[in-house]
Amino acid sequence: MNQSSFFMAYRQTPAVQARLQDNRSRILEAARALVSEGGWQEAQVASVAAAAGIATGTVYRYFPSKAELFAQVLSLVSQREVDVLTGIAQADGSSMLRLHAAVSTFVKRAMRNPRLAYALIAEPCDKEIDAARLVYRAAISQVIHSIVSTGQDAQEMRQDVQPDIAATVIVGGFMEGLIGPLSPLSRQQHDGTDSYQRQVAALADQIAQMACASVAVLSATS
Repeated sequence: MNQSSFFMAYRQTPAVQARLQDNRSRILEAARALVSEGGWQEAQVASVAAAAGIATGTVYRYFPSKAELFAQVLSLVSQREVDVLTGIAQADGSSMLRLHAAVSTFVKRAMRNPRLAYALIAEPCDKEIDAARLVYRAAISQVIHSIVSTGQDAQEMRQDVQPDIAATVIVGGFMEGLIGPLSPLSRQQHDGTDSYQRQVAALADQIAQMACASVAVLSATS
């Protein structure tokens, strides 16, 4: 067999490529589900493999380490949140309304799956996962920065703060404000009643109001 025939024989067919991609997707989905149930510490590679219906060794063909696998889980889930906030930041309406919507939406979405959100935001983890977490947090800050910068340009937000500092403080504030409600120690985190949903809505509104207050135009009498 000549060299050309060799590479043609071992070239991945569309069916093989689809199977490999399907395996990878199943691994990531299984890992995400396990983190949602018990956080980073409870999600082991063997458990991921079993949930995905594949051998443990197969997981390592796609992800060289547990940390790399879960860093990828964090990145994929986090990117969805960045995309949602970006859509809000680019929508119509005043900058203050968009800031309120961005923060309150983040809070509500986090409270839909508190165990997963707690892992993404605050749970102790391997350094590779923490590095991905920092990238995610920076991306969220950049979205908030864009809202604040636009608001200042439109004279809708105070001019005496730098947008990057404001964004850092706002993101730090609403993520810190979520740690308690998201904590596995919270007795209400799995409560799906109407009362719980009202509590989540109130929490989201209060955190968003605090974020908006930090960049609100100061009145002449203040």
